[in-house]
Amino acid sequence: MNFGTVVGTLWATQRHETTERLSLRIVRPEDAEGNTVGDPIVAVDTMSAGVGERVFYVTAREAVLAIPDVEEAPIDATIVGLVEGIELST
Repeated sequence: MNFGTVVGTLWATQRHETTERLSLRIVRPEDAEGNTVGDPIVAVDTMSAGVGERVFYVTAREAVLAIPDVEEAPIDATIVGLVEGIELST
């Protein structure tokens, strides 16, 4: 799983048929401490995350597996949880 912050919403008038009912968010990838670790990505939102919310997401095959009633789709990332807090131990 990966951490990130939702920085926007993506609206698309043309999509693959398997993604028509899914919400898309723009997520800035981060490490556990909140530091940006890459370029923003587009992720399917299964948690109704809002802009500014910290989330965790999965990528690759797990991104499709996290979406109910979808067996195959062109999805690279899916938000699967909202982060309420992180406690790091050293």
